[in-house]
Amino acid sequence: MEMNLRAQSPLCSRARPGLVVRPAAAATGLTLSVIRCSRFTRGGVVRCMVSSSDYPKRNPRRASTSKSKGATSRGYASRPTAESSTKKVEQSSNDGADLSRSNGSLRSELAEQASTAEESSQVDSPGTVSSSTSEDEAETKEEADQNQSSVLSSTSMDDDSIDRKLDEYRGKISTLASLKPEPSSLASVRGQDKSDDDVHEEEKSIAEPPKGRPFAEAIEGYPVKDTEEDLPVTEDDDLTIIKDQEWDEPNVQAPVEDAVDPELLKRRLQDIADENYLIGNKCFVFPEVVKADSLIDIYLNRSMSSLADEPDVLIKGAFNGWRWNSFTENLHKSELRGDWWCCKLYIPKQAYRLDFVFFNGDTVYENNSHNDFFLEIESDIDEHSFEDFLVEEKRKELERLAAEEAERKRQAEEERRREEERAAMEADRAQAKSEVEMRKEKMRQMLSLVSRYADNLWYIEPNTYRGGDRVRLYYNRSSRPLMHNTEIWMHGGYNNWIDGLSIVERLVKSHEKEGDWWCAEVTLPERALVLDWVFADGPPGNARNYDNNGRQDFHAIVPNNIPEDMFWVEEEHRIFRRLQQERREREDAYRLKAERSAKMKAEMKEKTMRAFLLSQKHIVYTEPLEVRAGTSVDVLYNPSNTVLNGKPEVWFRGSFNRWTHPSGPLPPQKMVKADNGSHLRATVRVPLDAYMMDFVFSELGDGKGGIYDNRNGMDYHIPVSDSVAKEPPMHIVHIAVEMAPIAKVGGLGDVVTSLSRAVQDLGHNVEVILPKYDCLNLSNSIRLESRNVRATVHWFRILKHTLIQKVKDLHYQQSFAWGGTEIKVWFGKVEDLPVYFLEPQNGMFWVGCVYGKNDESRFGFFCHSALEFLLQKGSSPDIIHCHDWSSAPVAWLFKEQYALNGLGNGRVVFTIHNLEFGAHHIGKAMAHCDKATTVSDTYSKEVAGHGAIAPHFFKFHGIRNGIDPDIWDPYTDNFIPVHYTSENVVEGKSAAKKALQQKLGLQQTDTPIVGIISRLTVQKGIHLIKHAIYRTLERNGQVVLLGSAPDPRIQGDFTNLASQLHGEYHGRAKLCLTYDEPLSHLIYAGADFILVPSIFEPCGLTQLIAMRYGSIPIVRKTGGLYDTVFDVDNDKDRAQAQGLEPNGFSFEGADSSGVDYALDRQVISHLKAITTFYDARDWFNSLCKRVMEQDWSWNRPALDYMELYHSARKN
Repeated sequence: MEMNLRAQSPLCSRARPGLVVRPAAAATGLTLSVIRCSRFTRGGVVRCMVSSSDYPKRNPRRASTSKSKGATSRGYASRPTAESSTKKVEQSSNDGADLSRSNGSLRSELAEQASTAEESSQVDSPGTVSSSTSEDEAETKEEADQNQSSVLSSTSMDDDSIDRKLDEYRGKISTLASLKPEPSSLASVRGQDKSDDDVHEEEKSIAEPPKGRPFAEAIEGYPVKDTEEDLPVTEDDDLTIIKDQEWDEPNVQAPVEDAVDPELLKRRLQDIADENYLIGNKCFVFPEVVKADSLIDIYLNRSMSSLADEPDVLIKGAFNGWRWNSFTENLHKSELRGDWWCCKLYIPKQAYRLDFVFFNGDTVYENNSHNDFFLEIESDIDEHSFEDFLVEEKRKELERLAAEEAERKRQAEEERRREEERAAMEADRAQAKSEVEMRKEKMRQMLSLVSRYADNLWYIEPNTYRGGDRVRLYYNRSSRPLMHNTEIWMHGGYNNWIDGLSIVERLVKSHEKEGDWWCAEVTLPERALVLDWVFADGPPGNARNYDNNGRQDFHAIVPNNIPEDMFWVEEEHRIFRRLQQERREREDAYRLKAERSAKMKAEMKEKTMRAFLLSQKHIVYTEPLEVRAGTSVDVLYNPSNTVLNGKPEVWFRGSFNRWTHPSGPLPPQKMVKADNGSHLRATVRVPLDAYMMDFVFSELGDGKGGIYDNRNGMDYHIPVSDSVAKEPPMHIVHIAVEMAPIAKVGGLGDVVTSLSRAVQDLGHNVEVILPKYDCLNLSNSIRLESRNVRATVHWFRILKHTLIQKVKDLHYQQSFAWGGTEIKVWFGKVEDLPVYFLEPQNGMFWVGCVYGKNDESRFGFFCHSALEFLLQKGSSPDIIHCHDWSSAPVAWLFKEQYALNGLGNGRVVFTIHNLEFGAHHIGKAMAHCDKATTVSDTYSKEVAGHGAIAPHFFKFHGIRNGIDPDIWDPYTDNFIPVHYTSENVVEGKSAAKKALQQKLGLQQTDTPIVGIISRLTVQKGIHLIKHAIYRTLERNGQVVLLGSAPDPRIQGDFTNLASQLHGEYHGRAKLCLTYDEPLSHLIYAGADFILVPSIFEPCGLTQLIAMRYGSIPIVRKTGGLYDTVFDVDNDKDRAQAQGLEPNGFSFEGADSSGVDYALDRQVISHLKAITTFYDARDWFNSLCKRVMEQDWSWNRPALDYMELYHSARKN
């Protein structure tokens, strides 16, 4: 129901109004209730304005300024729609069930205390007749009417004085409240400089003033004075502190003039009630001018309302257009004549409007004919400053929650660290004990064989010695292996060489003994039980000939100073301390490396975000480039590169937070010429709670807008930093048949895992649904683990590693029936991603492989069961992302069977990884999905004319793949000899090259190595690979190939080629016709160039990994290769448009001349590509450093996918 809202007269009017009922606009047929009350004068009227529940919709925000005290607000702010009170019926049970949380309730014991104070003080309130006044009890109603006029006549001359004194008393009460050191009552709402926790509690509810008593009774022991002299209020005055058990409230009392007769106040309040009753007003408030940070009384005449027959009357309300601090409060029957019910409410400092309705605690409402009641409040805050207040409170709340979350994570991390430390210490103790037991056993065996001398071979003087003594060791050189050597050295240790070689002494010829005896002074280790040694013809490192006692070494028993048992106890402690020290050193090194790695990733991500913001600078950008909440920003737009080229006017249309900001869209803004001349400018103020800025451009400023530039339906979006709000996380579910590393066949598995992780890192909720193949059978891994089988078939070793190492906490979760079979659901985490494994009990995925066994039927069943699982689970994802033909059925099954059956919240995104397979399924999925992608922009254009894609090209996008920087990271890679970054790329790659040459038997020469890592198929350009091998060898380079062919004929062909090359170019070529992941890492690091001559390539990861390791890619210009490799000669401008620098070599054509062009072409300084390694080494090294510093991870693709997801949701 509509009604017109106009600025009203002040809430308090001292003159008698001419109209009692104010009619609204004729079109509405509604009336505004006018509630009259006297401020101790018969003519005073308080108007309680009422409005429709859709008031915020029909009143756009007006410009307003802060109001001074005493001024009446005449502007209205646009606010979120306030629901009609009839719609609050469902909430009434929640809102009214716990009235202890309502604004103004008192606990029963506080009410009893107030009642006792009332009786002892013998004070009458304006709305309650005191039981101690016998004269009032005897006075009849008629006598009261007769006396009323005389009393009023005798006191009318003091009305202005009473008004002034009431205001003075309010000031005294406020002063007293402000003096409280730690207000535990209503005063807590005053503080704006309180802690975040206090502010958070204040937002929850308005505290409770006393029930059942008008404002005059809020003060205990209120003195009745016969004189009008004002008495100062001191801290010694006996005041009732109104306190709620849950909330802190300001220590604010209702206005009472200490020189006013309470009986007189009661009678005048009765006059106000009578006057409002006569003119048909259902309710009124006191005092007349409602001020912020004060207490008021609200009165309702039950008999005049829809609650006339209800035993209970409650008020439900909130402040500032139903937007803040909702409350529910009981009304009590007052002792005014008539059916007047009342309660007391506290008006917070941040309130400028009070909205309320009355109800019976259940479903019966008095809501002013669905228009609700409202009162404007005199306050220093208005709707605009209140918005700032809410934003600031939200910021404080977020900071508090962030601090709590950080503390929770810190404590959890500390507990985890302590648990790990305890477990590590236990492991160290167990290892120390094990080592000691092993050493004891070896020592026992050795002690049974050792002696103090060997006749005519060696002996020790003196005969008695212990550990720590200095002794002389004698050796008879004659008839021994060293008999002809001029130097003799002792290489020694102790306790079965426990510390390795630790004693080195040179022997000299002994002239005291007959024969060929030599001797040396030796200090016995203090902890030695056995002395171990050999004789040699030189010191360690220079010795050639040894006398090692027939490979048994020499051993002499050493009596110890301590008992044997004590020795082994100390030995165990010593080993334990050594293990701890070694572990801590490893942990410190790992921590330092992890910190540096995280820092490098953060810097790379920041660099990528900057490139993302600048990627469309030729069309639009902002100044400053980084948009911050709470600041103004200039949006600069170049229409010459868009559909608005040549338009006489361009209008900026924007909003925030994906067009969902509470303030709504910004008014259209006509753009003006910027200083640079080519761009237009619009200035935008960014709210504090904005996390995203959204905008489009149009040619007209009216409602139609004409032609729009909306980025092909994606809109323009720029992230906002320092916002007090956070973007709500999106729920994304991937349904796929591959996932690295547990079920990887090709690049699809890598994309599912890496994309999911990257989007999860952006703060969104990502899950994966995967078939549970029999190679992921949990029972097998448990059986292997329990038996501790070491020697088993390779497949089972891989199975054990896969489940134990790569799936965390894999466990059975639930089952559901579908498709005539039971489907078990398992849950675990893969790369920290939640994964649901579906296992149909009909054996459909117990075939020992991912592909190759009735795939269309199996994967169709899986897709249907995945959607059924989401439905039965009660999940409602925002995005369902399916991949390639194998999970394409998800698109049409969802739209035809599930979109209207419980999963309607979702949108389907479909990604084509390879168009070679399943064209029919792909075409059908394209028709039903909301958005479709492929894995590079150029490939999307290359296949645009395909029959499965062309009809739906309008929703088809190209987003390149990325690589996982944690898996492919030369700084942490354990498969390469030296870890390196772009700062030491030369040293790192040099060490890797030597290791690669040594591993594969290549010549240890400083020549360029061309690496080839590829499946050997026609698509990968195998004829170009062969030509490149010979061309590289002709240029005195080396070639390493790693890969295999699924076609036996091609595999055989390359086997023959390998035999030929290994014979003809021994030490310069090596073809490894298999797949070896550790070797692939070493090739990426050790090669100087990586060749990728694909005939077509949707994206390609090889060239991206190569650049991550500082190897220079040589590629054919197609698909994703063209999008990621920018030729050093020909693509400078194209690279610059992407915010990059040239990073490799590329060629066109599919014949041998194209490869020759890439390998031998003239480049910088007129040097040929391969010979740059020899003759332009500095330039080549700088190119290696450059490609390492480019970001080819999922940082940028993840942002593009999120834009696509939001676009799908918007559609």
